[in-house]
Amino acid sequence: MHTADIITAAPLELDRREGDGITVSLLWREAPNVVSVAVFDERTSEDLEFVVPADCALDAFRHPYAYAARQGLLAEPAQGEPVYA
Repeated sequence: MHTADIITAAPLELDRREGDGITVSLLWREAPNVVSVAVFDERTSEDLEFVVPADCALDAFRHPYAYAARQGLLAEPAQGEPVYA
């Protein structure tokens, strides 16, 4: 089963936390028995969801961007104008 198929199955939200405009949800899908973490940034309207092994779920939930970066799941940031301080 492909990751896209897994993520489209109806999830059960196991936990949620919100802060500074970012919502992080820990999700479980029964049919394929998969855990994922979903992140929504309301300031940029960007969302991210990725499947995690069950034994890494809490780490990914607590630190979703660090976990996703470690796993190579984040796109490289776009090059912008240089910042001069």
